[in-house]
Amino acid sequence: MDKNIKDAIKDKFLCPQKFAQDIESIVKNSKISYIDAIVTYCEENNIEIESVPKLMSKPLKEKLKCEATKLNFLKKTSRATLKF
Repeated sequence: MDKNIKDAIKDKFLCPQKFAQDIESIVKNSKISYIDAIVTYCEENNIEIESVPKLMSKPLKEKLKCEATKLNFLKKTSRATLKF
């Protein structure tokens, strides 16, 4: 498949890589938490919150888990945490 066609498809349809890039961009530019960035992104793009787990990449899930643990939304584990 032609590269231009692949790029057009990625721009038109949401995939985990694009979702992660958009969330990272929001967090970086707005200095808000990952949780808030995901909620804001979903509200702005009319995406159901329930569909977010299908769109999340593994690194984004780990960052979200780390943030939720720090905010006491999840129990702390003995595993190492990511620093960002």
